[in-house]
Amino acid sequence: MNQPLVLGIETSCDETAVGIVKGRTLLANVISSSVEEHARFGGVVPEIASRAHLESIHSVLTRALSEAKVSLTDIDAFGVTAGPGLIGALLVGVSSASGLSLALDKPLYGVNHLSAHLAVDALNSEHKLNPAIGLLVSGGHSSILKVSHFASDVIVIGSTLDDAAGEAFDKIARILKLDFPGGPAIDRIAKDGDALAIDFPRGLTNDADHRYDFSFSGLKTAVSRYLQKIPQAKVADVAASFQEAVVDVLLAKALSAAKSEGIETLIIAGGVAANSRLREVAAQRCGEAGIELRIPPMALCTDNGAMVAALTSLAVSSGAPASSLGLAAESSSGLDRVFWP
Repeated sequence: MNQPLVLGIETSCDETAVGIVKGRTLLANVISSSVEEHARFGGVVPEIASRAHLESIHSVLTRALSEAKVSLTDIDAFGVTAGPGLIGALLVGVSSASGLSLALDKPLYGVNHLSAHLAVDALNSEHKLNPAIGLLVSGGHSSILKVSHFASDVIVIGSTLDDAAGEAFDKIARILKLDFPGGPAIDRIAKDGDALAIDFPRGLTNDADHRYDFSFSGLKTAVSRYLQKIPQAKVADVAASFQEAVVDVLLAKALSAAKSEGIETLIIAGGVAANSRLREVAAQRCGEAGIELRIPPMALCTDNGAMVAALTSLAVSSGAPASSLGLAAESSSGLDRVFWP
């Protein structure tokens, strides 16, 4: 099936999302976020997220079908994030997708949330899906991946040893008394700061044993100690210098991996891919290195159903087997598999 009509459900964290694609064409992408309900706690509260998914899933599904101008009976296959994520949140999506699959007698694909972030690159374009280095940067994950095929061959060659980039942004924003989530807040205020004002450390930059791995805990500590020493420091300068350190490390390692592997395409995906400085420096450095840069539109960087539908569509088109009934959600799954059996 070359142009399957696929509906994808994403409920791994604080976004209830449904996307619908036909082949590689996006027809609908509806998201309901509960981030404001978590903001006063300074982070995502699992119980609140799960309840928000239960309250939103039906309306989000209905709106997506209306936006795509299709009915449930038109759908060829269903995809759902089965992991990783918050277990209670995942169960809402998996249960919903399983019920739809069973009732309509259509195949169900449990997909890996991390692989789905990369697969969104396939949407709304006819470009050839060449082998690529994937830089996945989100609230819980910072990884460098070798992507030979989105649906069947994704290999981890580097990952975070402690705080992921998104976690570091949230923690530093809290220290700077900025809003939650921290990524957008730091991105905004950093525009008024000097990125070269403070020379914060670039973790694991010269560590041969962790050539493609990340560590941002030392950077977080360095920012905290700097503020203890200089409490009157300009917040915008601290934010800009911190952001520059993160961006520098992410791109240095990703481009090094591309050169080492002989790959000429870099895909940056995940929530942190929406960061304006990361996008700006990535375009500059990839241009200088002769590397094709691919970054999803801003609306498709954070968690969304379109990415789940995109990966599922690629699976259906390539003849990958569907998941079995009784699909289980797994909160801590890594990238050792793209689909659930």
